[in-house]
Amino acid sequence: MIYKVLYQENPEEVPIRERTQALYVEAESEQMIRRKLSDRNINIEHIVLLNENHLEYEKRQENFEVEKL
Repeated sequence: MIYKVLYQENPEEVPIRERTQALYVEAESEQMIRRKLSDRNINIEHIVLLNENHLEYEKRQENFEVEKL
């Protein structure tokens, strides 16, 4: 399953929408993503499981790259 992880690079700051970044991850569950990304110094705002239509839309973005955990 492919998830879109919305995050802030600096976990010490209050989240600001304009600074939100996205990471696409292939994983079995949201809990697995949180566990695997816990060593990165980021503030995870939201994790979204991408359905087929949403995934096709995201693939058209120039920065689309799936990371396997």
